[in-house]
Formats: sequence, structure tokens, C-alpha cells
Amino acid sequence: MTFDKLKKGQLLISEPSIIGDVSFTRAVILLADYSDQGAVGFILNKPLAYTIQDLIPEIEASFTVFNGGPVEQDNLYFIHNIPHLISDSIEISDGIYWGGDFETTKFLINNGQIGKDNIRFFLGYTGWETQQLESELKGKSWAISVNDYENNIIGKSTTNFWKEKIMELGGDYLIWSNAPEDPILN
Repeated sequence: MTFDKLKKGQLLISEPSIIGDVSFTRAVILLADYSDQGAVGFILNKPLAYTIQDLIPEIEASFTVFNGGPVEQDNLYFIHNIPHLISDSIEISDGIYWGGDFETTKFLINNGQIGKDNIRFFLGYTGWETQQLESELKGKSWAISVNDYENNIIGKSTTNFWKEKIMELGGDYLIWSNAPEDPILN
């Protein structure tokens, strides 16, 4: 795929050659923003041991919080599929939105109007400076995939997500689908 086809809303699948990187080994990243200024994404399949209530006690929900990436891990971010309920959201693509009015979000969660299939929280994000992502693509760190799940990706199970995406890529990737995360353990 040529780099001029990169666009927000796509998925970046970490290549099997990325080993031992806590954030990026077997990562599936939603590209939330992409321009000639750089890119931002959120790792979709790295759940943390925290719930949103652990981090923000006034939210009465046990939604899992995910490791969004190594940048600004002391900040909370969220994506959702309910812009009609959360104002000031930024559309990523295919009905997936980033951020919005957090006070409203807390209220709606506490009143049962937002469920775990509507919103996903992240500590940190993944960021690339100008031309950094393109360089990593040339270096074969990432494979690009279409987000076939569209806005349903928010409720997608993270178990085996990387394996599923690797198998979809087919070809030489198939051998990696059943390999252990750490090949030394093989």
C-alpha cells in the first residue's frame, strides 16, 4: 500500500518482528488522526488492570481502561460511537469519534446511557512526528488494514485481535498467527 493512501480510521497492525516492546508487540492501533504534520493513534488491544472507576471514582462503571500508547500516559482519552450524546467530539471515521464533553460523558455513563460497546478509554496515545510513521512503514514495522468493524470496533473483544488481523493479511503472516508472543519461549 502506498503511503498517500494512509488515512485516519485505518488500523495499523504491528509486524511480527516487533518483539519485546511493551506497547507495540502484537498491537492493533486505530489511526485517529493523520496529516503531513504527523499521526495519532490508540492501541485497541492492550487492556490495563484498571477500570475507569479506579481512575475516576465518580464514574460508576467498570469499563476497562486500555494502554493507548507510550505518549502522555498520565492523560485519559476516549473514543466512542455516540456523537449525538457527547458534544464536541471529533469524527475519526465510520462513526467513530474522539473525545468530547467529559462532564456529559460522566453523567451519561452514571445514568446507564453509555455502555462498554459505546466507549473505550485509554491512558496515553501513540504519536508520530512528521514522516515518522511513513519511515516505520518503509521499515516494515506496521501493516495497514481497513477497519472492517467500523464503529463496532469499540466493543470488539481484544482477545486474539492481533492474531485475527495477522491471519487476514494471509501469505507469510499465517506462520506467525500461532507463534508465541516471545519466540524465545518456543
